[in-house]
Amino acid sequence: MSSTKSAFLQELNSRFGKIEKFGDSLSLYRISGSDIKIYIRYSKTHSNGRMWYGLREKDLQQLEGYPSLLCFLWDNQEEPLLIPFSEYEDVFLSTTPAEDGQYKAQIIPNEEATELYIARAGRFNVDGFLGWEQIEKLVNLSGGEKVPDLSHNQIQTLLGAIGTSKNFDIWIPANDRLKLDWNITRQFTPCENLPNVFGPVENIFREVDVIWVQRGSNSVKALFEVEHSTPIYSGLLRFNDIHLVAPELRTRFSIVANTERRSLFTRQVSRPTFKASGLDGLCTFFDYTDVHNWHRRTITR
Repeated sequence: MSSTKSAFLQELNSRFGKIEKFGDSLSLYRISGSDIKIYIRYSKTHSNGRMWYGLREKDLQQLEGYPSLLCFLWDNQEEPLLIPFSEYEDVFLSTTPAEDGQYKAQIIPNEEATELYIARAGRFNVDGFLGWEQIEKLVNLSGGEKVPDLSHNQIQTLLGAIGTSKNFDIWIPANDRLKLDWNITRQFTPCENLPNVFGPVENIFREVDVIWVQRGSNSVKALFEVEHSTPIYSGLLRFNDIHLVAPELRTRFSIVANTERRSLFTRQVSRPTFKASGLDGLCTFFDYTDVHNWHRRTITR
């Protein structure tokens, strides 16, 4: 057992009581006296800064129907990453494991956010799941904060505020700027102009819901399409056009929608056209809860 996993188990026991293994896996644990299950995976940090994991299909089946968490650990981690399995169950069901019976996954920490990549399913923002809060919710220690119903423009507002806190300039289409909701976050000032580097895709860039631009440079760090009621496919097509015409930008693409549309994102991003262009490996899914939790963790009101 790695020292990182051992330290996590000790802290888990200290916070929530006795921890016990179950099943025939060395990675499945239960909080004694409850139905809460935790699937613990550990990886060292590789030279590219990523962590690589295998999740056994037979282990994931043990989590179905229970309040369960996927726990991803790595060396020198400040907080554990604890992801509710129920929110990603449809994603795993939408694809198939590798020949060894494992779903291959990576954790990709970067300047903008922490991402989970599941092979053949896509990239998902998981920054809102760092910390002990997910277990606290399950054992009713805190209950968590109820996520409000958020509109398209409120999500734009939160994403802009998060980007501002990370010292990025924020682009939001001119028609949307007067609709931003300053009752839910600190006010920021969207930039009036985009960097003059986009050439034939400038008009497409101007339609993107939120863009983070490195302050003082022309470097585009992230693009977000909020698909509140519009088809996810339309956002993917917009990103695909940008990626095909300007692949040198090496930016991050993110579709933002409600939780119920995660499985739809997985199906759409797996279409042959997006696999052929490589967008399927570059595009991340955020749900509204991710954005709400990310904002709450990032912004001090």
